[in-house]
Amino acid sequence: MTGTTGTDFQNRLQWSLFSLRLGVFIVMIMWTFDKFVNPGHSARIFEHFYGIGGSTDVVAYVLGALQLILVLAFIAGIKNRLTYGVIFVMHGLSTLSSYNQYIDGFNNLLFFTAWPMWAACFALYVLREQDVKFTIK
Repeated sequence: MTGTTGTDFQNRLQWSLFSLRLGVFIVMIMWTFDKFVNPGHSARIFEHFYGIGGSTDVVAYVLGALQLILVLAFIAGIKNRLTYGVIFVMHGLSTLSSYNQYIDGFNNLLFFTAWPMWAACFALYVLREQDVKFTIK
């Protein structure tokens, strides 16, 4: 830690972790809102990527409501072992379920953005005890 004090390092670390949490939150909240605004899109995603057919608007709304609770708890840092862990697993399943898009990578470049986000989710989970900026404990 040449040139920085322990307090300065902690402050930088806390701001860095908060920025990761905020970035992950922005993506997750948009996917959450999508379940309410366009529930048919959710049904198509479940069928195409997860092989789960027959989803209804009600299913999308229920999953959206549960996801909204999770994502709001995540951004607030509530029960971070649980919420950060569930976000990490959810995003990991989403990332891995898109394997066909990686095979045809140059026609699906945007799918590769999932990997650094998954890394951010991992970093947040591993460093959750240091992620205290704007959290509710």
